[in-house]
Amino acid sequence: MADRRARVRAPELVGRGWLNTGGHEVTLAELRGKVVVLDFWTFCCVNCLHVLDELRPLEQEFADSLVLIGVHSPKFVHEADPDALAAAVERYAVHHPVLDDPDLVTWQAYTARAWPTLVVIDPEGYVVASMSGEGHAHGLEVLVRELLAEHDAKGTLRRGDGPYVAPPPPTSPLRFPGKAVRLDDGSVLVSDTAHHEIVRLAPDLVTEQTRYAAQPPLAEPQGVLLLPPEVAARTGVDVAVADSVNHQVRGLHLASGEWTTLAGTGSQLRERTGGGPALAQDLSTPWDLAWWQDRLVVAMAGTHQLWALDLRADPADNEIQVLAGTSAEGIRDGDGGDCWFAQPSGLAVSADGEVLWVADSETSALRRVTVAPTGGQGAVAAADLAPAVQVETVVGQGLFDFGHVDGPAAQALMQHPLGVSVLPDGSVAIADTYNGAVRRYDPASGEVSTLLGDLAEPSDVLVDDDETLLVVESAAHRIERIGIPPVARRVDGLAHTTQRPRTEIAPGEVDLVVDFVPPTGQKLDLRWGDPTQLMVSSSPEALLREGSGTAQGLTRRLHLDPRVGDGILHVSVRAAACDGDPVTGEVPEHAACHLYQQDWGIPVVLVDGATTELRLDLRGT
Repeated sequence: MADRRARVRAPELVGRGWLNTGGHEVTLAELRGKVVVLDFWTFCCVNCLHVLDELRPLEQEFADSLVLIGVHSPKFVHEADPDALAAAVERYAVHHPVLDDPDLVTWQAYTARAWPTLVVIDPEGYVVASMSGEGHAHGLEVLVRELLAEHDAKGTLRRGDGPYVAPPPPTSPLRFPGKAVRLDDGSVLVSDTAHHEIVRLAPDLVTEQTRYAAQPPLAEPQGVLLLPPEVAARTGVDVAVADSVNHQVRGLHLASGEWTTLAGTGSQLRERTGGGPALAQDLSTPWDLAWWQDRLVVAMAGTHQLWALDLRADPADNEIQVLAGTSAEGIRDGDGGDCWFAQPSGLAVSADGEVLWVADSETSALRRVTVAPTGGQGAVAAADLAPAVQVETVVGQGLFDFGHVDGPAAQALMQHPLGVSVLPDGSVAIADTYNGAVRRYDPASGEVSTLLGDLAEPSDVLVDDDETLLVVESAAHRIERIGIPPVARRVDGLAHTTQRPRTEIAPGEVDLVVDFVPPTGQKLDLRWGDPTQLMVSSSPEALLREGSGTAQGLTRRLHLDPRVGDGILHVSVRAAACDGDPVTGEVPEHAACHLYQQDWGIPVVLVDGATTELRLDLRGT
């Protein structure tokens, strides 16, 4: 096995309680003899959901010798609600013990800095690896096999059942519905997300008319969109569906129930770039869909971007391309090719077709997308695939600022909105999911107000008629028809900032170092240059006087302005490692390559005499 740093005993697992253990409190002592993987996650985070899917095969293959423990360390206030966490554990089919860590006690004990983070503990109770971000499934499998072989030979490995206890299976006609669309006859199509199907409900919103199950099956479908009649006639597809976990856009013909794949290979996009033939292009967690500028716009939550899909008569001729977003996570406005999103999750188009509204969930923001004036610089390299666009934030302040505050849009706050719709008067209704509310933004006055409250995680909102809304209450497993209040309320609730320990670093020059140790059998492939990339920025921008921008390498000299005092460093990294010869280090010409990537938002405070080095683990052992 590879040389490692000094052995560190794993800290105890401390939190408010446990899920999926039958009420039993798990200790590390009782896990001795097993390989333990801690998965630090929060249920708002799409990257954490990706990691849950990456870990499922390992859970199954090493069921008698590996124990996976989810440590839920919340970002948003709503995520600290134990009932909301229990619902999320069911919603995302988490089949291992979960420690509820609302005060981030265990998070701090393991010095986690990012969601998601994986920590590996050996059968003797020592920490042997820490990995941030996605893409670690292969390397984690290699490490687990090494640990099993080592401790089997030492006699310190213990096989047998783990502490997981399955909860009783729930029953309800719908389970965590995601999005909905109203059909011309008053019936409603809803994505029955946890049942992995699309359901057509009668106008009473209860009676099932048809249940559409796809082959191959859908996996946690989200957005559903009724295509324009002329597009449906040309393509033979009435409804487009965001098949989120399958990383595809699927098409449904309502009369026959036949399904067609419109975009995506079924594999997750790792490069965060791409474009061209839609059926050959990997996607990443498409969450919602809209028809805008004669194209199908996809809210690509997994890469923090918007994509545009050009639908042709033959799906083999469909083309797809990035419309907006660099894949960096955060708020940055401007040209589509330069802007940032953070898990865009809801889309709606204005009545005149001029504006695409976006519910940008991780920044708790409402964004406005318009076609750029002639000469604007868009995100699309290939001509005529998609228009150049401009992006503007109308509500929202950043990745870590949220709350329930109405009033002028510049000061208003939301909490992880997932849905958006345009009301008959031209104002915008927002499903403010973690506040349990439907909010209203009035472009004419620039004011935000609250239309509805006391809802159970509303994930979508749509207009039923001039007087009523249809609200998808995901956590209540239903769709409600609710009258539009004649007068909206003004709520002056609490403003929140995600509370995480601030890292003390020295003002002035600081070295940023990202540790990356490729798994056994992999090497950095240097044949065509440095296969690593580092992107650095700060909030506020003035904090970082030097060292911002994107460049190759895993180290960067930063200069932090002592006059600013504190802020957040935003660091994005990726590294590609390929299967190579374990003796010579050579990488074969057609070697399989693996991409590792992570985004950090690190709160820092500048303190004289503090460390002049900031080290982050992408994959450290």
